[in-house]
Amino acid sequence: MPADGPKLAILGKLVIFLVIAGSLYGAYHYLYPSGFSLGKQGGPALFTGKQVEIGIAYGTEKERWLQWAADEFAKTGDGRGVKINLIPMGSLEGAQAIVGGDQRINVWAPASGVYKETFVQDWQSKYNSDPIVKQENLALTPMVIVMWDERYQAFIHKYKTVTFSKIGAALMEKGGWNSIAGKPDWGLFKFGHTNPNESNSGLLTLVLMAYDYTGKTKGLGPGSVVDVGFQTWLRDVEAGASCQENSTGNLMKDMVLKGPSVYDAVFVYESVAIDYLKNAEGRWGNLRIVYPQRNMWNDNPYYIINASWSTQEQRDAADKFLQFLMSEAVQKQALTHGFRPANVNVPVRFSGSPFVVYEKYGLKPDIGTICEAPKADVINNLLASWQRSQAR
Repeated sequence: MPADGPKLAILGKLVIFLVIAGSLYGAYHYLYPSGFSLGKQGGPALFTGKQVEIGIAYGTEKERWLQWAADEFAKTGDGRGVKINLIPMGSLEGAQAIVGGDQRINVWAPASGVYKETFVQDWQSKYNSDPIVKQENLALTPMVIVMWDERYQAFIHKYKTVTFSKIGAALMEKGGWNSIAGKPDWGLFKFGHTNPNESNSGLLTLVLMAYDYTGKTKGLGPGSVVDVGFQTWLRDVEAGASCQENSTGNLMKDMVLKGPSVYDAVFVYESVAIDYLKNAEGRWGNLRIVYPQRNMWNDNPYYIINASWSTQEQRDAADKFLQFLMSEAVQKQALTHGFRPANVNVPVRFSGSPFVVYEKYGLKPDIGTICEAPKADVINNLLASWQRSQAR
């Protein structure tokens, strides 16, 4: 019997330990049914065994940056319990999908806030509520005209400057490049922008064309865009332009992939142009970036949507991802894709910055005169005008 005593004592202690461990395990899951992990930032972070899914309708100009950010966010404590579904959509297309009740979407991340007023009006008309819980600007980028450098030099020799009025004149040249620069082999002058019905950059093309035509920088009203002279000019310019793409990324990719046989010039976001400058080298020659005389900022807002299909958990997860996107490390990564960071602690010009590396292509920090974003009634009249120009 004495020999068995120590064995029973050890066995008893083991049983007691297992009972205590089981009790602690049960208490833990009672108090924290969602699970628990340590996040990289902010200490402990809860995450659910069943992931919270959020859908983000975003302009494809941010695709490379957002995909990288989503992958990195998933490695953090806050992101471990969140599944982010990135849904590529043109900026206007995304707004229209949300108003139409697309329950996949919890966040709208268009290229700019220029369509926000129209979106809010459409939402309130249908749902009688405010559609936005929270908003923040993620990054900035202006609009630019991108041309093949050889075509740019010939264009400047003829027209002295690159403006929408000069682009319109080139599009209307019946002899094309033969009339412009004595280059019959270059064919017609080919200019492209995205579809204004679906893409923010296409809409801004119309806005800046109207500002260019009127000579204004603010106070653009409905009267200016329904003016007979502007309507006639817009119709003639758009008759020669290519405007079917719903994404600046696809438009720029097409230009770099197929060369000047498809486009001599395109109107895109600066960030997209920067992302493709390197790709263009060694294919069809160098690209040239030109800033229009009148420009607008694309502030890339992030709108957390107040929709009936979005739960509080989804809104909280969307907010966590927003905080991650605004962190200095993630904002620095945005810069590598050509965006100007919205976080003021992140510099734009430094050794290795694209604004230093690609300065030789015309890239510059100062973009010139910034135009005021027009009201919803102006936007709606511009879109209606463009639609009629396409129906002819």
